[in-house]
Amino acid sequence: MEFTSNSCILGLSPMDDVTDYPFRALCKEFGADVLYTEFISAEGINHDAFKGKRKMMFSNEMRPIGVQIFGADEEELLKCLDVVEQVDPDFIDLNWGCPVRKVATKGAGSGMLKDIPKLLHITESVVRHSSRPVTVKTRIGYDFDDICIHSLARQLQDVGVVMLAIHGRTKSQMYSGMADWNVIGEVKNDPQIHIPIYGNGDVKEPSQVVELKDRYGVDGILIGRAAIGNPWIFEQSKRRLDGLDERKITVAERVEVCKRQIDMSVDFYGERTGLIVMKRHYAAYFKGLPNFKRFRTLLFNESTLENLFGLLDRIKDCYSETVYDGREACS
Repeated sequence: MEFTSNSCILGLSPMDDVTDYPFRALCKEFGADVLYTEFISAEGINHDAFKGKRKMMFSNEMRPIGVQIFGADEEELLKCLDVVEQVDPDFIDLNWGCPVRKVATKGAGSGMLKDIPKLLHITESVVRHSSRPVTVKTRIGYDFDDICIHSLARQLQDVGVVMLAIHGRTKSQMYSGMADWNVIGEVKNDPQIHIPIYGNGDVKEPSQVVELKDRYGVDGILIGRAAIGNPWIFEQSKRRLDGLDERKITVAERVEVCKRQIDMSVDFYGERTGLIVMKRHYAAYFKGLPNFKRFRTLLFNESTLENLFGLLDRIKDCYSETVYDGREACS
């Protein structure tokens, strides 16, 4: 696959328990160029874990898509390649960036940034044994005393990685503070770097996509949390990149797309689990609506599909265009 374009590749950043099959399908429909699966443990794949298999599922309409794997053991990572390649992804992504304690303390994810020689050895080994292109997603360093991404990017390029996505925070920052796009830009504009560089972190609005592309020249931008409840961000960002105004997303459209995601989630997981999974998306779909707290509580507590859809219809009726502009909402 091609990791560059004349404009800017827009990708959905992988987020555990968020970027599942239904959500990826919607983001693709609304303009995401590249998708990743949620990150999947190599050991889980090798032990035939049902959850890992489910995370790897995708449709041809979602292409290009990569399966993102993580782990700290070379043997486990190499062993899982056979299973991953059976689902025929367009690329395999190594997660050297997850900062979550239960991952990093085991030396996986961003914990691997404490042992760069091991990180490079495993990456080179995966590249050598994989029949698919291998990419990496990582952070700028373990902490502020060790911003290693400048040299690490060159080393990853040398061992055969075909694209590097950089989250502009350190492992120690977790998700606090601000992503440092200046560092991402320095890597992209390093004359020794020839592979595509994608940036990630704190992209909240379509206007930022244009600004970041113009200022740092990155080949792609991955959008994460801002896409939750807002799959339109890819379409809107592309309009901005093309010099067009963003189209207005009405409350009615938000309700209908939310319903579609619920339907897909129920089809994928079954009704009980599908509605539980959707709880993390409801508030984001209706962010910014005045006096929405009561509806948010009702959405979160509703446990049947029929009643949930009825509640969403009430939201659509209550929030007309004038209401959305700030007038008092009905109860």
